[in-house]
Amino acid sequence: MSDPESVVTLVDEDGHEQDFAIDEIVEIDDVKYAILIPVECYENEDEEICEDAVIMRVEVDDDGEEYLADIEDDEEFERVVEVLEAFAEDEFEDEDDESDEDEEDEY
Repeated sequence: MSDPESVVTLVDEDGHEQDFAIDEIVEIDDVKYAILIPVECYENEDEEICEDAVIMRVEVDDDGEEYLADIEDDEEFERVVEVLEAFAEDEFEDEDDESDEDEEDEY
């Protein structure tokens, strides 16, 4: 995995800081969401660490600057997770199809 381009520091409810890389920005129902993964994932690709993704809403302030905000509504969060999981499944199936085609080409 290459180095992250954008890194943000999040503080949890206990005051612990952790650096996250903005892995991807997706738009769902005309709202942008940022998928953040721990920077450690880029450093050692530990699957357990890489599973600790955070999803945040991308908001725009009065000056037109984007910032990240928590998703407060549980229904909104669940909808976003469902869409992202469906997208990930499609990506996984596409990769499987490509590897199957590559295997067929070898024979």
